[in-house]
Amino acid sequence: MKIGVSSYSFAALAREGKMNLSDIIKEAKKMGFDGIEFADNVPFGGDPLIHAAQLKYECAAAGLDVVNYTIGADLLNGYAGGSPEDEVARIKKQVDIAAALGAPGMRHDATWGVSNNLRQWRSFDMYLPKLAEGIRAVAEYASTKGIRTMVENHGYFAQDSDRMERLVTTVAHPNFGLLCDMGNFMCADEDPVLAVSRIAPYVFHAHAKDFHLKSGNQPHPGDGFFPTRAGNHLRGAIVGHGEVPVQQCLRILKNNGYNGYVSIEFEGIEDPLVGISIGLKNLRNYINTL
Repeated sequence: MKIGVSSYSFAALAREGKMNLSDIIKEAKKMGFDGIEFADNVPFGGDPLIHAAQLKYECAAAGLDVVNYTIGADLLNGYAGGSPEDEVARIKKQVDIAAALGAPGMRHDATWGVSNNLRQWRSFDMYLPKLAEGIRAVAEYASTKGIRTMVENHGYFAQDSDRMERLVTTVAHPNFGLLCDMGNFMCADEDPVLAVSRIAPYVFHAHAKDFHLKSGNQPHPGDGFFPTRAGNHLRGAIVGHGEVPVQQCLRILKNNGYNGYVSIEFEGIEDPLVGISIGLKNLRNYINTL
């Protein structure tokens, strides 16, 4: 396995105006990463297709692989007031950006879920056929560009490993798989080891993420923590500092034949450059000792 880093990890510095995507490329190379994953929460400037092509050139010059492109999406509710059909068209345009980047894959969300109105049906299986229809349309288009598409276990609704397995097997398209974020399963209060072992056969790409966990029986721990679906408390951690069994998850992926990139997604409250650097050292050690 090789190690990448998501531009998402530098988002705090980008928001403060301290780094742009060109700076992030240089810093990733300086830190010793093999590749970089671009996330749309650190936006492209100007014409995104032109900027993406420029970033592809900058990565090649730096000796970094472009390993994935990651975007937000909602195939159930649409985007910015649009319909699910409009969302499919919008995601296809994002596939074009992934192609301009030279990314081999693109992750898009499935959905952020449905209304919290308890009188409305909210079963995942109720919405599964509609989600699969949109995802399959995107996967078919992306296959013409040589780009594999995937959905990540993300949020509270499209998160649990059994739901992710049903999603990928319902879509049933060879160009569609899953992005395994080994930390995110904790957002739905699921054991990462059991969850990763369930979805490992379908994984196209992986994220190394760690969390600090506090029981919901305790008072709220303070700033930086957010609730899990069951009301426990999570805070982003440096890889190796939290409760996610990262090395065991990596071993499960390896035993299932995964030999692709693992991208660090850092979202802790520590200084990003410090947190990412320590996480890289720990992740490299985990991989080298599998």
